[in-house]
This record gives sequence, C-alpha cells and structure tokens, in this order.
Amino acid sequence: MIHVRNLTKRYGKVVALDNVSFDVEAGEIVGVLGPNGAGKSTALRILSTYLPASGGTVQIAGLDVFTDSLQVRSRIGYLPESTPLYDDMRVGEYLTYRGNLKGLFGRRLRKRLYEVLAVCGIEDARDSVIQHLSKGYRQRVGLADALIHDPPLLILDEPTIGLDPHQIREVREFIKGLGKRHTVLLSSHILSEVQMTCDRVLIIQGGRIVVSDRTANLLALMESGGRVVLEVQGPAEVIERQLAAVPGVKRVTREPGGDWLRFVCLCEGGMDVRPDVFALVTREGWALRELQAEKANLEDVFLQLTR
Repeated sequence: MIHVRNLTKRYGKVVALDNVSFDVEAGEIVGVLGPNGAGKSTALRILSTYLPASGGTVQIAGLDVFTDSLQVRSRIGYLPESTPLYDDMRVGEYLTYRGNLKGLFGRRLRKRLYEVLAVCGIEDARDSVIQHLSKGYRQRVGLADALIHDPPLLILDEPTIGLDPHQIREVREFIKGLGKRHTVLLSSHILSEVQMTCDRVLIIQGGRIVVSDRTANLLALMESGGRVVLEVQGPAEVIERQLAAVPGVKRVTREPGGDWLRFVCLCEGGMDVRPDVFALVTREGWALRELQAEKANLEDVFLQLTR
C-alpha cells in the first residue's frame, strides 16, 4: 500500500527527514512514534500530498505521490493533528459538502453519509451545529470526513489528542475496527494507545527510522530481561547487597520511598527470581509488602531506543 524510499525533507540547513525508507502492507495498522521534532508529522504530511519532499520517492497504491497527487488524494483519508472544521455548519451539511469536494453526489453520497454517521457514532449529531459539539464529537466528525469517500488508506495525526480517557478508548476501538477494511497509518504521543491499537511500530528519531518491527516483537525483546519489584522494611544496604547476590539478578536499584524500601531487580532473560527473593526475605525476617514482576510496555521500548 505504501512504498517509501530515501525520503528526504530539508528546511534550509535543517534536515527534518534523512533518507527514510519503509513499507506498509494493505490491512496493517502502523503507529509512527518519535520525540517532538523527530519528523513524524513531516512524513505524514508528505504522504498526504500536503507537503513536497526534497528528495526520494513515495508510492501509495502504486501511484507516485508527487506526480499523481490528485489520484493519490482520492485514495487517502487524512485527519491532521488539529481537526479543521467549519464551526457554523451542521454535521450533516458539513459532511455533504466534504463529500461533494471528494467527488460524491446523489445516491452514492447519501449512502456514504449514512454509513459514516453510523460507524463514527454521530447519527444523533447530524443536525447539530459543529461549534456546539464536544471535543470528542468534533474528532469523530473529522474521522467521518476522512472516511466519507471510503479510501483504502487512512492517515491519522494524533487522532486522540485532547480527548478524555473515555473518548480515547472509544476512538481506539474505532480505529482497531477500521483495520478490517482499511490500511491505517497513525501518529500518537500516547504510547499505550499505540501498543493496544497497532500491529507494527515505526520509531523515528532525528529524521531517521531507528526501528521498524511488530509491536509484539518489540515487547518480547524488552521482556527478555524482566524486572522484579519489591517493597520491604529492613536494613537498606544489607537488602540491596543480598538481592544482588540472588541467582539471575543482574542489577539492583533502590528507588525513593517512605518507610518502605522499594527495590527494582533487573533479571537475566527468561528467569523468574521471585521464589528466591521471597525465600531470602522470609529467611532474613524482613517485612514484605509487595513482590511482583513488571511487564515491559511500549514506553520502555520507546525510551530505550530514543535515549
């Protein structure tokens, strides 16, 4: 679906994208991550034909983004970070207008309008003036706009920005459902949402892709060296020294706490040291309040790879 080779974008002497290459297959939901200024939004804008590139090639559905931009746009639904809506229009009126701009008229337009209102859950807001809608509903209207012409590719830049936790969950489930019919490329700062939504992750840093892999593979890589966390009461230096001597423990760190001492044990891959740690605590007579293994998440992967 997306074929990018040696994509470069310069702003004067600043290189926003530096020979970036990647592919996205049809039906994938791919997350694009990176620190602020890494080049995520620049890449999405180029793919969406909103921004020219300084070099490289981009093909979407076999079409060149730079020479066949009008045809490419008909195959893309784009939701920018700040959803641009006409506040004085009603939802149905706005989506009809947007559908007309995208070449939909008559029966086909009415059918698609009915479908996107239903799939985005905004049937009850069809006659509402956009400026009176909540942030969550405005975001849904933007998604309906991106979907109105039934494009094979959706490019979503920060689709959950500014939403409350309930709205984020709703949009997340909605995007996961879209993956059954569309290819989705999305950028987000909410790493937990990317972890729960995306099949694969691209991490960009300094204008370059530092990793491209399936989300499950990245998490498995991080979990090859697990962590065990415990909270105990006792002599701090003695506890730290004896924990470090437990077989399978590579490193022990002590985190700030109150009356209870909190230790984090970094363990060898595949080893569960909790039984040995519990035996040590019991033998020494220390009071134990917590003992658990922590699973790696996408935030751990992101921090390690962009550090």
